[in-house]
Amino acid sequence: MFEPGAGPAADPAGSHHDRRIRSFQPRRSRVTQAQRDALTRLWPRWGLDIDGRRVLDLPTLFDTLPPTAPVVLEIGFGMGEATARMAAAEPGTGVLAADVHTPGQGNLLRLAERDGLTNIRVANGDAVILLEKMLAPGSLAGLRVYFPDPWPKKRHHKRRIIQPHFLDLAAVPLAPGALLHCATDWEPYAEQMLDVLTAHPAFENTQPDGGYAPRPEIRPLTRFEQQGLGKGHAVRDLLFRRR
Repeated sequence: MFEPGAGPAADPAGSHHDRRIRSFQPRRSRVTQAQRDALTRLWPRWGLDIDGRRVLDLPTLFDTLPPTAPVVLEIGFGMGEATARMAAAEPGTGVLAADVHTPGQGNLLRLAERDGLTNIRVANGDAVILLEKMLAPGSLAGLRVYFPDPWPKKRHHKRRIIQPHFLDLAAVPLAPGALLHCATDWEPYAEQMLDVLTAHPAFENTQPDGGYAPRPEIRPLTRFEQQGLGKGHAVRDLLFRRR
């Protein structure tokens, strides 16, 4: 769809990384003209491919912020509306937003330009490779995983992103005291998240009772979440701190 370097690559990690069980399924949907235009103009400046071949220099990547500005990673941002709102609420924090959905990437870049949000960078590809290969130890102030695919069928539970191995990888770039914030409207997945996070030695629950957290003001109510609430789903937030 795009020339190399002029937009997100179709398979940025290519064949130089082992294929494994993935927690995501690429969605093929139409890219609008506005999204394509945003990708064409803004990707060289605000976008990057997750190729696993280099360690990112975050102060250089977020060159519009002070070198000591905190950076949070958001994995799976959909169409980017909530991400843009959170970035606007914290203009001094860099938001590295990772997804594989091309229309969403284009829409988030469009929103960032429209709202003058220079603290957003969009990463294209597998966030596990980003955590494992491209982020320096202690370089992140936070990690956000909102409404990941619940993979409801039992035989697909192995595809859920919040697993012990994922937490092993996430613990390295998360600085001591960094917050890991997850949210889901799928109750069985929320229970699994709570169990896995509670058992991991690198993380501690911020809630004294060891349970779920109230929705923080920083996380906006999304259209997806409103749809879930309309169906009677209970939305669960989990806030854990890197030890």
